[in-house]
Amino acid sequence: MIDRGWFGPVMVLPVLVPMAAAAMALAMGRHPRFQRIVTLTAMATAFVASCLLLYLTNRYGTYALHVGGWDAKGGNDGPLGITLVADQLSALMLVVSTAVLLCVVFYAVGQGIRDGTEGQPVSIFLPTYLILCVGVCNAFIAGDLFNLYVSFEVLLAASFVLLTIGASRDRVRAGVSYVMVSMVSSLIFLAGIAFAYAATGTLNLAEMAIRLQDVPSGTRGALYAVLLVAFGIKAAVFPLSTWLPDSYPTAPAPVTAVFAGLLTKVGVYAIIRAHTLLFPGGQMDNILMVAGLLTMLVGILGAIAQSDIKRLLSFTLVSHIGYMIFGISLSSKIGLSAAIFYVAHHILVQTTLFLVVGLIERQAGSASLRRLGGLAAASPLLAGLFLIPALNLGGIPPFSGFLGKVALIQAGVIDGSVLSWILVAGSVITSLLTLYVMARVWTKAFWRPRADAPEGELADSGPAVLLDVTDDDVQFDERADVGRMPVAMVLPTALMVAAGLALTIWAGPIFRYTDSAAADLTDSSVYLHAVLGGDR
Repeated sequence: MIDRGWFGPVMVLPVLVPMAAAAMALAMGRHPRFQRIVTLTAMATAFVASCLLLYLTNRYGTYALHVGGWDAKGGNDGPLGITLVADQLSALMLVVSTAVLLCVVFYAVGQGIRDGTEGQPVSIFLPTYLILCVGVCNAFIAGDLFNLYVSFEVLLAASFVLLTIGASRDRVRAGVSYVMVSMVSSLIFLAGIAFAYAATGTLNLAEMAIRLQDVPSGTRGALYAVLLVAFGIKAAVFPLSTWLPDSYPTAPAPVTAVFAGLLTKVGVYAIIRAHTLLFPGGQMDNILMVAGLLTMLVGILGAIAQSDIKRLLSFTLVSHIGYMIFGISLSSKIGLSAAIFYVAHHILVQTTLFLVVGLIERQAGSASLRRLGGLAAASPLLAGLFLIPALNLGGIPPFSGFLGKVALIQAGVIDGSVLSWILVAGSVITSLLTLYVMARVWTKAFWRPRADAPEGELADSGPAVLLDVTDDDVQFDERADVGRMPVAMVLPTALMVAAGLALTIWAGPIFRYTDSAAADLTDSSVYLHAVLGGDR
């Protein structure tokens, strides 16, 4: 039996293990096989540790670790040192994130990503990927604003390297735009940290939550607005989302997949934490509702206008962030539970679809709908791998996408306000348009004959052959590999599809878990007692 004493060691493993593995992988840059073994082992360890943490938080509740043995009660300045906090929300996010990171890196190894040169493997890719994992995992257990800021900066540094792998003109241009927007977000976040410290004298989230109660409401509103802008840029909430569709599609499929699945959700997580712990009471609910509605509608309308599948999926990514903001803005237990469930669902499904796009590029040599056709006949396996997550994203019953949207709509109906009813209508319209977009991809890329595509002759289609081994000399930017789908790429994609189906099959227990997580979020005393102790 695993007892509460395991909390501390287990909590830090998803951060420390990838960090140590990154140093080892970087030092062994001339030994790609060793790099792959270290990376896969580290990611598997992080996933197992996250699952143990999920069990512990579900059984024993929220736990706080004060790194370095600092006293939790730091006098007038609040807790000293670094505080890490694991509750049911952060544990669930860690499990889903590390599962996705493990599958994607397995996919990337199978794809044989290179840095764009003819004869040199990408020795920097796997270490950078591990650092990205460190940033993601640390963000979910950060117990103070500055530690959360550091996590965002780690993500920024790692994501810029991954985004510009290959150093092509389009990737560098997209990377520069991404960094500029992220730097603006970081500066706003840093300003918010300064304002929060000036108002409360602490950066520890638990202590800040208590001291903000004595801060004038106008000052609290201003602080929340600054943090919302910073987190909204990270989460790609409209009108702060225009950078995303131009940044993600240029990167290799595994990089785009992990960016789309995880990076925006770190921003959503930060919004949830700020909304429930630091600024409860619904002060910004109406603004969040309007932002959620516009994010849904503008994103899906942008997707309809796209002919490239990567850009199309990037717009659907923006659109479905609106569903999560919808649930958060209701400031109710049922709304938060639905939002948490939808975050987990969307991480899995959106990542899967971007991995499938990588397989489409391998099979057909292009991701443009103007050049694709006949993929269902050329590769029924590929067709199945696309169809299941596409229907899931579109909200077709009984998939988890349908269940999550029904839960959000139910929460909106219970709320009963005019804005919530408008959001309910907007979510239904967005779901129908998402289904239309997915059906459009299916009919054009998979169903119609290749000869009927306007530019079908520009993308050569080879036979659908599954390779048992992956050649280390494969270069992503070359199209000599058209028609070949390595097993090491197909297997993690299939596992991601299965994970999305598992979310559907076990939706009942998962909803019970998210209900419990939402209950802890709405009762901030649980978090405060874990961090500060005493009667809070």
